[in-house]
Amino acid sequence: MTKENAKPDGHLDLVLTRTTSVPARILWRAWTEPEHIKKWFCPRPWRTTACELDLRPGGKFYFVMEGPAGERHENVGCFLEVVPERKLTWTSALGPGFRPTVDPFLSFTACITFEDTAEGTRYTAVALHRNDADRQRHAEMGFEQGWGTAFDQLVEIAGTIK
Repeated sequence: MTKENAKPDGHLDLVLTRTTSVPARILWRAWTEPEHIKKWFCPRPWRTTACELDLRPGGKFYFVMEGPAGERHENVGCFLEVVPERKLTWTSALGPGFRPTVDPFLSFTACITFEDTAEGTRYTAVALHRNDADRQRHAEMGFEQGWGTAFDQLVEIAGTIK
């Protein structure tokens, strides 16, 4: 995915942009090491109870989210692009090895970028959807609040990484 085709579409995509003093290399580790992802990936009181990563295009991105009332969502996806400390793109529309899959929960592609700034790092998460209905569903599920809370938790956890 290049910058040209990652330009967000207001009818199809949701975007979260934040700036933090945490260096990109630390945010990258928090995003790419399962022991760290499990601590921040979904907003509390939800928990990420399992995570497996194969950090290469076509590699597996697997995680399990569990809710406070016993809800359980198992998710498997595929990495599309891995640029260390700069960009991580994955999708739930494909499984490992780029094999098509059907995600009954919500299918989307996420593009996470880390850009150095004078203040630290500009973190941008773009969720690309198939259509406006899927984008709207994701928004109504609490994208802004949920992904924002997860970002705050990411920064918290990143502060513990050496």
